Amino acid sequence: VQLQASGGGVVQAGGSLRLSCTVSGRTFSYYAMGWFRQAPGKEREFVAAISWSGTYTIYADSVKGRFTVSRDNAKKTSYLQMNGLKPQDTAVYYCSMRQGRYSSTSSREDDYDYWGQGTLVTVSS
Repeated sequence: VQLQASGGGVVQAGGSLRLSCTVSGRTFSYYAMGWFRQAPGKEREFVAAISWSGTYTIYADSVKGRFTVSRDNAKKTSYLQMNGLKPQDTAVYYCSMRQGRYSSTSSREDDYDYWGQGTLVTVSS
């Protein structure tokens, strides 16, 4: 199973980016997807997650109202639309695939068993 994250880059505060995560080697539509991030010198933290069907989403309080997670099962891709970016959003962003078919959302890292390589987002002030 491979998760390929892309879309990171450098953006000014207030700007937007859309991250993508394309999955191969597993039936994408069966599994919930999560997004996490790790800022320099900090532990990895939960950002957002979406259920296998796309019906349910959850967000960290720090990104609620600014970020939107979505998925396109036909394209085997999850997206993280990030608007209103702040310098504190600077981090390496990771996508992940949850354990267990037909699983719902989770903010716990231990519930995810496959991870992408990460994509760097830098927000300048």
